[in-house]
Amino acid sequence: MLLAGLSADEKTELLARWRFWARPEQLAPEGDWTTWVFLGGRGAGKTRAGAEWIHEEVRAGRAGQIALIAETFADARDVMIEGVSGLIETAGEGERPFFEPSKRRLTWPNGAVALVFSAEDPESLRGPQFDCAWADEFAKWRYVEETFSMLQFALRLGERPRQMVTTTPRPIPALKRLLADPGTRVTRASTFANSTNLAGSFLAEVARRYGGTMLGRQELDGEIIEEVKGALWTRAMIDRALVREAPPLARIVVAVDPPVSSGPNADACGIVAAGKGEDERFYVLADRTIERASPREWAARVAETVSMVKADRLIAEANQGGELVRNLLLREEADLPLKLVHARLGKRLRALPIAALYEQGRVSHVGGFAGLEDEMCSFDGEGKSPDRMDALVWALTELTAADAGATARLRTL
Repeated sequence: MLLAGLSADEKTELLARWRFWARPEQLAPEGDWTTWVFLGGRGAGKTRAGAEWIHEEVRAGRAGQIALIAETFADARDVMIEGVSGLIETAGEGERPFFEPSKRRLTWPNGAVALVFSAEDPESLRGPQFDCAWADEFAKWRYVEETFSMLQFALRLGERPRQMVTTTPRPIPALKRLLADPGTRVTRASTFANSTNLAGSFLAEVARRYGGTMLGRQELDGEIIEEVKGALWTRAMIDRALVREAPPLARIVVAVDPPVSSGPNADACGIVAAGKGEDERFYVLADRTIERASPREWAARVAETVSMVKADRLIAEANQGGELVRNLLLREEADLPLKLVHARLGKRLRALPIAALYEQGRVSHVGGFAGLEDEMCSFDGEGKSPDRMDALVWALTELTAADAGATARLRTL
C-alpha cells in the first residue's frame, strides 16, 4: 500500500534507504564499542549488513583507510565486493567504489580506500594501517589467531578505529574471546529471519535436511554449539593440533570417501590429504571435500589434490561400486598407486584409533579446516555421514599402517 502511491523516482529513493528496510540486528549498535560481531545463519543478511556499515562509515567521513579480510581473496572479491549484497552492488548513486583487482584495492569517489586481504596470509597485514575494518566469515579463517592479531595492530588510525566481524559461528577459542571482550557488541540472526529475501525451496530443503540437528543449529540458527556429548574429538584437541607448516614429509596420501550418488541431495565427496613427517608425527595438509558434484567433477578434484600435495598414494573407500571408483580415479590420475579400502567396521570404531592419536598429540593440522573440524567435533556415532571425517580417518589409517609399503622420500610443502 505504501509503495502504490509513490512515483518511480520516489520508489527508487526509498529502496536505497537502508535504514528503512534493514532489520534491527543489521544496524550498528549504539554506544561506545570497538568491535561489532554479527553472528548469523547462512543467508541471514550478514554480508548486506557489513557492506552497508562500511558505506555509512565512508559517507560520514569516519572511514578513509579500510581493511577488508575474508577467508581467501576469491571470497573477498566474490562476496564482499562483487556479490549481490557486496560493496559495489549496494552503493548509492554517485557512491559506487571502483575496484582494481590487480591492486586488491577499492576506491570510493570521496577518496576512501579499502585494501583487500586473505586470512591465508596473516603477514600481509603487517605494515598497513587502518581506521576501519570488515572481517567476513571470521570463524572459518585458516589462520584466525594470527590474522586477527595482525589486524588489531594495524587498526590504529583516526579518533575511534572500529571493526565489524560477520560470521556463522563456530565454538573456536578466538571467537569466544572476542565475544567476551568488553569492547564487543553482538547482534544475532537466523537464516529464517531473512526469509523474504531467500528462495522458498531453499528454506524448505535446509529445514528438512538440517532442522533440529546440531549442524542446523549452527549453520541456520547461528548458535554457538559447545562440545557434543560422546564426540571423539574436542575443540581443545583441535586447537592444540594447529601449526603453520609441516616439516619435510616421508609420505603423503590423499584419501577419498566417494558419494554413492550425485545431484543436489547427494552426500559430499570427502577428500583429505595428510602426510607423515620425518619426526614420526602426522600432518593434515588439506581438506578438498566437494559437495553436490558429479562423479566426473569429484574425480577431477581428487586428481587436482593429488597433484597439489604431491601425493604418493591415493586411498578410496570402495564399499559402494568399487570398480566404478577405480575407473573414475585412474582415468584422472593413471600413474598414481590406488588402494581401495573396504569398511568392515562402523565409522566410530574405525575412528577410535585416529582420535587416540590426537589425544596423544601426534597429529597436527597445517592451518584450520572449518568443515572438517566441525564434523570431527560433532560426530557421536549417529546422524549424517561425516564425509570429511571419513576421508581423514582413511588417510591417517594408511599412514599409521605398519605395512604401508611406500618408499620413503623426504619432501617439503
